[in-house]
Amino acid sequence: MDQYSDLDLTFGIQNGVPVDAVLAHWTDALREEMEGADLFDLPAGRTIYRVFLLPGNLQVDLSFSPETEFGATGPHFRLLFGEAVEMPWTRQPDPRELLGLGVHHALRARFGIERERFWQAEYWLSETRHHALALACLGKGLGAWHGRTLDRLPAALRNRFEETLVASVEPEELLRALKAAIGLLREVGNGAGVLSQDVDKRLALLMSA
Repeated sequence: MDQYSDLDLTFGIQNGVPVDAVLAHWTDALREEMEGADLFDLPAGRTIYRVFLLPGNLQVDLSFSPETEFGATGPHFRLLFGEAVEMPWTRQPDPRELLGLGVHHALRARFGIERERFWQAEYWLSETRHHALALACLGKGLGAWHGRTLDRLPAALRNRFEETLVASVEPEELLRALKAAIGLLREVGNGAGVLSQDVDKRLALLMSA
């Protein structure tokens, strides 16, 4: 943790207690006592997360789970009081799904360029890069969620991903960066053992067309 870290608090809710009422109580308390602004809700199964922003830009994530699902889903959980149950930990993303989505996004980026929808193409190009980076993290035994371990990738590999960044949304620049992204997607997909020959051929064609 450092001065930029957010604060995560999770609570188990007893059976029969409406989660909406507890969530409303905490929301009122943070608004009135700490000048908190609630940003959005994020449901995950039967757990609900509400994200707040406090003065000084401290982010506070409150989550509420039924007592039967209140427990550690990762290594950083620390029980402060009460009882927790055994829960399966959150799994890493499926590398096949990461590759498949990356291929889809690369196609959408190329089609956006051809249709002269250059900002749309840049959006999908960035998504292609994100999925290739996630695959690269998996290949190095790193976590692949939300870019948390990207800075721990080998410097030489990170430097190559810089080639996928665009300096403008001109079609030539988008094509250059997309080809770099597709090349890295092929490389990390092959390294993860999830790139079939058929998909590889189609990606190669997409780069050469």
